[in-house]
Amino acid sequence: MSEVDGLRVLGVPDSTLLAVAGSPGVDVFVVADELRARDFYAQVQLSLADVPANLHFSAHAISPSTVDALLAALRAAVDVARAAGPAPVSPALVDPLADAITDRTVLVVASAPSYPTGTVDPVPAIAAAAAERGVRCHVDACIGGWVLPFLPDPPPFDLSVPGVSSLSVDLHKYGYTPKGASVLLFAEPELRRHAWYAYAGWPGYPVINPTVQSAKSAGPLAAAWAVLRHVGLDGYRSLALAARDALLRLAAGVSAVDGLRVLGVPDSTLLAVAGSPGVDVFVVADELRARGFYAQVQLSLADVPANLHFSAHAISPSTVDALLTALRAAVDAARAAGPAPVSPALAGVDLSTLDEAGFGRLLAEAGLASMAAVNAALDSLPPPARERALLLFLSTLLTPS
Repeated sequence: MSEVDGLRVLGVPDSTLLAVAGSPGVDVFVVADELRARDFYAQVQLSLADVPANLHFSAHAISPSTVDALLAALRAAVDVARAAGPAPVSPALVDPLADAITDRTVLVVASAPSYPTGTVDPVPAIAAAAAERGVRCHVDACIGGWVLPFLPDPPPFDLSVPGVSSLSVDLHKYGYTPKGASVLLFAEPELRRHAWYAYAGWPGYPVINPTVQSAKSAGPLAAAWAVLRHVGLDGYRSLALAARDALLRLAAGVSAVDGLRVLGVPDSTLLAVAGSPGVDVFVVADELRARGFYAQVQLSLADVPANLHFSAHAISPSTVDALLTALRAAVDAARAAGPAPVSPALAGVDLSTLDEAGFGRLLAEAGLASMAAVNAALDSLPPPARERALLLFLSTLLTPS
């Protein structure tokens, strides 16, 4: 596979940037559009990004180092609407996002697919709404960018879609390369220049860096190049189709399990599975782990219930049947066990007032005896309190006793 072949798969961009890994790739597009806003919208005092709830979390991580309001986002609930049922989204659901775009908006983001449900956002409608208002549109295809092009009739998502100005793809996911190399594609050279950083206002050497990060190893980049050349387009098509086949079989099997349902439309290789009343997915996850399978737990948010997240890969076709057998048994066990209890010790606790010592005492009092109980406790908290609990737990874990 030549470099030109690889770029054509994603819509033939004019400009490319090789980032160090997935999250920095997301960071770069946010910074690039922020810098563009500073150059071309000097009258803007606060820059806002229109961020759907399903946008990858790493875009939020960079906000403290740019503009405080950059990701104090106008959250259009496109993915929430998609997660509510199996019907494909109507472009009319883009209206809340379109209405949220103002003269202070510098960037609109779509996901292909969103990580939580594996659903590809209606990229043409989103990009058109952004372009109509003179705003850039980025597509986060970090997890789907090297799968969707190889599937029959994928939802449109890449740089061939009018209005899409940039696209990110992680090669270490479905490119099966070592982690440390991602691709950020720009529709035009002007945008790529804003992603670069140059500085000559100090007495040291003149600085020019193509990403947020400075010095980095060339090893992952060379390894990614070698793997892409070795596997080739035909090889990646075979790998993508195998993963997609496994996902579809898993989704069909889940739909046949009494007590489970698929959330959203799994357009790629990711699947979200919710439980019906009487089936606690946190307990199902524990029961699955006891049977040799790991399901990633996703907590509830707004109208999206707590659910289990599965990813299919090229090796997955050989494990789907065993996973479904274990899943059916796990659901039966979870139904018999009942929901994970939420400790009364957590009721009304203001985590913002606790330090590591106080948090440790709270954990001891709560007596969380299983991961299901831990997840149920987190799920009972509002998102800011969840974040505080996670930070306190990590700090407590890394503090010498």
